[in-house]
Amino acid sequence: MTDSPQTTAPDTTTEAAAAPAVVVPEKPALEGLETKWADAWKQADTYRFDRTQPRANVYSIDTPPPTVSGSLHVGHVFSYTHTDLIARFQRMTGKSVFYPMGWDDNGLPTERRVQNYFGVRCDPSLPYDKDFTAPEKPDPKKQIPISRPNFIELCEQLVEEDEKVFESLWRTLGLSVDWNETYTTIGHKAQAVSQTAFLRNFARGEAYLQEAPTLWDVTFQTAVAQAELESREYAGAYHRVSFHAPDGAPLVIETTRPELIVSCVALIAHPTDERYQHLFGTTATSPVFGVEIPIVAHEAAEPDKGSGLVMCCTFGDLTDVTWWRELQLPVRTVIGRDGRFLRETPEWLVTEAAQAAYAELAGKTAFSAREQMVSYLRESGDLDGDPKPTQRMTNFYEKGDKPLEIVATRQWYVRNGGRDADLRTALVDEGKKITWHPAHMQHRYDNWVGGLNGDWLISRQRFFGIPFPVWYSLDAEGEPDYANPLVPTEAQLPVDPSTDAPAGYTAEQRGVPGGFIGDPDVMDTWATSSLTPQIAGGWETDPDLWSRVYPMDLCTQGHDIIRTWLFSRVVRAHHEDNTVPWAHAMLSGFVVDPDRKKMSKSKGNVVVPTEILDKYGADAVRWRAAMARPGLDSPFDETQMKVGRRLAMKVLNASRFVLDSEFGVGATAFSPVAIVEPVDVALAGRLAGVVRKATEAFEAYDYTTALETVEKFFWEFCDDYLELVKERAYGRATDADGAPTSDAGTESAKATLALALHVQLRLLAPFLPYVTEEVWSWWQEGSVHHAAWPTVLEIGSAGAADGSVVEHVATALGGIRGVKSQAKVSMRTKLARVEFTGPAAVLDVVRGAETDLRNAGKITGEVVYTEAESGELTVTAEVVPEA
Repeated sequence: MTDSPQTTAPDTTTEAAAAPAVVVPEKPALEGLETKWADAWKQADTYRFDRTQPRANVYSIDTPPPTVSGSLHVGHVFSYTHTDLIARFQRMTGKSVFYPMGWDDNGLPTERRVQNYFGVRCDPSLPYDKDFTAPEKPDPKKQIPISRPNFIELCEQLVEEDEKVFESLWRTLGLSVDWNETYTTIGHKAQAVSQTAFLRNFARGEAYLQEAPTLWDVTFQTAVAQAELESREYAGAYHRVSFHAPDGAPLVIETTRPELIVSCVALIAHPTDERYQHLFGTTATSPVFGVEIPIVAHEAAEPDKGSGLVMCCTFGDLTDVTWWRELQLPVRTVIGRDGRFLRETPEWLVTEAAQAAYAELAGKTAFSAREQMVSYLRESGDLDGDPKPTQRMTNFYEKGDKPLEIVATRQWYVRNGGRDADLRTALVDEGKKITWHPAHMQHRYDNWVGGLNGDWLISRQRFFGIPFPVWYSLDAEGEPDYANPLVPTEAQLPVDPSTDAPAGYTAEQRGVPGGFIGDPDVMDTWATSSLTPQIAGGWETDPDLWSRVYPMDLCTQGHDIIRTWLFSRVVRAHHEDNTVPWAHAMLSGFVVDPDRKKMSKSKGNVVVPTEILDKYGADAVRWRAAMARPGLDSPFDETQMKVGRRLAMKVLNASRFVLDSEFGVGATAFSPVAIVEPVDVALAGRLAGVVRKATEAFEAYDYTTALETVEKFFWEFCDDYLELVKERAYGRATDADGAPTSDAGTESAKATLALALHVQLRLLAPFLPYVTEEVWSWWQEGSVHHAAWPTVLEIGSAGAADGSVVEHVATALGGIRGVKSQAKVSMRTKLARVEFTGPAAVLDVVRGAETDLRNAGKITGEVVYTEAESGELTVTAEVVPEA
């Protein structure tokens, strides 16, 4: 453990002496605290980043930008609270915390939301209409076509409103974000950063344009990257189909996609499969179409699956892509971007019969074409038996509802190690430089990087996104020169190729022979989000800020996007600076329902954050969030919030009790030197242990253990210590002879109460920011969130005391209460005689606290101590009969 930057104990005597008059509400309440203090923090700019601090005294956070077109759920609340816990702790240790907030507002979700909200659809062929206004009563089923600039304006209008809603929720939750440091992933700053980084990737050869097999979502009409895949079960059927060997013998293959027989480019078997070795190097003909197909060997073929012989089509799945690439097979694409069979007859179908057969497939969906092919195969006798139903795993876009197709398209890629073993090794090594919380999450990173089979596809066929800063010159026939893209200088960024012209051209030359065209695609949302440290930190625009915050200290996110957001940021930082973007990665688990099922709208088990915040208060919600450890899924039960609310309420009431004007604690200049009574010294020693353990836990990013440690002590403090020393603190305590206790004993109790409250408020502040700020304002200047994190040093010499003394005295007090409960009498009932039985060492401790026990337990008679060689402390007593 390392202490905070403060190396000497604070002068608590001076602090208290300078404190304002104590003003404690007669009836403190939790209601209204969020509004009161959120407004106060906003007005005072309480969490503003101090950019005058050197890098060594800065703690910077790469905050996840939430998707504003979506809706926040309780999982978001938990994850963002975890980040805030660390931010608040670091701020109290003396660090200047750089804690920005971004809004992820580009991407398909925003486009779909705008379409449905305004009843429009984007048509890039239309000109901009400066007088366009969205319909007052939009009809999502009859969407009005509008130009891309008009569509983008509507997107920007809607996300701005969404961002206000999100910010309001985060402020209510008590996130200590610096709201002066915000950005959007579609804004001017993000565009400049994204386009600058892309141009540099392109110049170094890390970004490239290529026509290649691409995973394609036919619904959203866009390419999909490997990281966005989701494998799901999909109903299908195995079809046993006969191709024909040179001698006419049937060669049976099994396939779930008979409609792709027309695009078959090879039959493949394992090189050791004796059934087919004599056929390698020969050809077969396809059923229905009669196309000559080579028979080749490849180790990826599985001899024990089906007949051991498989067809390779371009493209049915990712294995087909591997075979096509490694065996250098031709491309015979038949499915277009719309998911339908191309209407043009393929050139490799040379016979009239083949062309006539294809004519029946042209324009059909894959499903309809499959039905047609089954009919063809039955007629030709090449279908062996009926199709056998099966459930197969297939790839879906994570936001889509139809299986992905693989089509040949021209796309932009960034090298990520998927095709470069050396780069892959380097990126795995980068992961080793990060401290992972929890540690086992590094394995997920390693496994993802090790399993990559292609580079990162970063282009998308969308409208609301950051455009590629690229144009292509057109030759005399109007054909684009894709091999020599035209790019701007960094000084010209950001640019929009759909409206801006490249250097040396005029707007009138757009789309005409000898002129130019702009790249129509936009960057994937991850291609922008992969640069959040650069966007937030002022890369290339604010060198001073950049030097103070980068590399950052922490990234926080869900463990499910290690493969996308976390890895992509590592890739971009590696390419640009050969660094890792942060020192620590803290991963959140999922919040699941009580049956441990993931929450989703379709299941009806989603918890709306505003509802639980309104019902239980932010402090209670934050308490529950802090009980979810990094990386672990957490079952959600709304009743748990009651425990957090009870804690927050107890902080108010216990603080009011301690600061009671009759105690005079709040107005008294307190110092650890005044703590002299054995029980008080022991309490201080126990408090020092709590400070030490909570600090160690926070430094290890184990906020849950920190909370458990502090909360356990707080309840012991309230239930035992407060009751024990109450009479002494009031100056009303008497000894066995009825004589008043010394003033030193009273001052010792007051000093202990004041110190304990002062320390505990600071320990609880990251978890319960509202209630601790409220109590702090009753008797201290400034904000508790700018107060120093407690250290053992400030507790003084008492901090070295044996804290277990408190446990023994608490057991004795509990025994006295137990006697009264068993006798079914009030806790105010007097006791005529009390006997403590236990080991000698324990009895010595209890004897030292006898005066407090007498006063707290209403003991009027003798107290007897009986030694026992072993066993726990026990209490027996005689109740004074009621008059």
